[in-house]
Amino acid sequence: MQFSSEQTICAIATPAGAGAIAIVRVSGPQTRSLATRLFRSAHALAPKMATYGTVVDENGATIDRGIAIFSAAPQSYTGEDTLELQIHGSPIVAREAVRALLACGARYAGAGEFSRRALLNGKMDLHEASAVADLLAAESRSAARAAAANLGGGIAREVQTLRARLSTILEELAAAIDFPDEVRDPDRAELETSLESIAAELRRLQREGEAGRLIREGVGVAIVGPPNAGKSSLLNALLGEDRAIVSEIAGTTRDTIEETIDVEGVPVRFIDTAGIRAHAGRLETAGIDRTRRALSEAGTAIVVIDGSQPLDDEAREVLDLTQARPRVVFANKSDLGDAGVRELNGHAIVHGSVFDGATLMALRGALARTAWGGELPDLERPHLAALFELDAVARALEALGCARETLQRGEPADLIAGELQRAYAALGHLTGEAAGEELLTKIFARFCIGK
Repeated sequence: MQFSSEQTICAIATPAGAGAIAIVRVSGPQTRSLATRLFRSAHALAPKMATYGTVVDENGATIDRGIAIFSAAPQSYTGEDTLELQIHGSPIVAREAVRALLACGARYAGAGEFSRRALLNGKMDLHEASAVADLLAAESRSAARAAAANLGGGIAREVQTLRARLSTILEELAAAIDFPDEVRDPDRAELETSLESIAAELRRLQREGEAGRLIREGVGVAIVGPPNAGKSSLLNALLGEDRAIVSEIAGTTRDTIEETIDVEGVPVRFIDTAGIRAHAGRLETAGIDRTRRALSEAGTAIVVIDGSQPLDDEAREVLDLTQARPRVVFANKSDLGDAGVRELNGHAIVHGSVFDGATLMALRGALARTAWGGELPDLERPHLAALFELDAVARALEALGCARETLQRGEPADLIAGELQRAYAALGHLTGEAAGEELLTKIFARFCIGK
């Protein structure tokens, strides 16, 4: 779709279906005239004031009674004249209001077009726009809080400061090149120190951004082990409900079962799998094949072993199979003995029972340390969120690394100017100063129509 700020757009901003109210949004140069034609009230619309009146169609027929809120440019969400109609929540009423707006010259908005106009009119930066999309898509409290932290423009200010520091270095290099008799070369030691300081700030942004991505997307954890070790019982205990069938009969679990819970602020998708053993029937073998696929796709594994019995070949096979990946070894059934635990010397294990609350707490802690290194940084502060932001920082760090290597080899300082310009340009993608149309389209495609 071709977007033009010369057109006035409209859309329903509330979810589909009936509700208490429906909200219809309008933004663009025709907003005032549309409001005058389609909204009747005893009082003239005043900016930022809720006015009660009647919504009519293009022929003057009543659609509904409701509230209109007019905001004049540039003091509005989009930076343009905007109108918000709050009417009764019938889908028919809302659609009729939109139909009347279209009949009077407005255009139906594209996905995220209101926020896109806000970006283009300087009401938000690209990072804030991406944060709005994350907030709309948040599936956990921690993800919502992390997205909300990015709405204040803090990242843009940090990045602009780093770009300004790079710009100062580039100016000093250019002056030394253009006026060698008047301007001395920058001190190499100071130059290296400055570049390392900028790189350290970028690495911090990178670490916090990766933690934010973890909170938004979560991690996959495969629960694996031999039959009857207690895998399904563990899933049920973690969920606090009987989600998986538990039986003393080996091979009861034939298919993978997935459930997501919050572990220390991170959404964790647990995958209960079929027990791995050598001698299995055809159906059970199909389940074991799915177990192996789930294990290869999951980032981390919880290996459940019957700790009350000596380790058998099946337990050893699972331990060998998971040795090269992040894992937590859980020696279950401590209430029945510890013969298997004594054989697990050298393995970092959690020993206990799925029926013991303290054991479950220890498992959660061990999982956090294994899957994401334990304590997460404070995501109440602004942090990188989108993949394009993390990519931009990675490219900037690569360029700074090349510049520092050039200096360390003793080569002329002016040779690093190209790398510093590359880092400067990469950071421009974080604030939208160097963002292209393709990137904007990808970001705003994540928005709903009325946003």
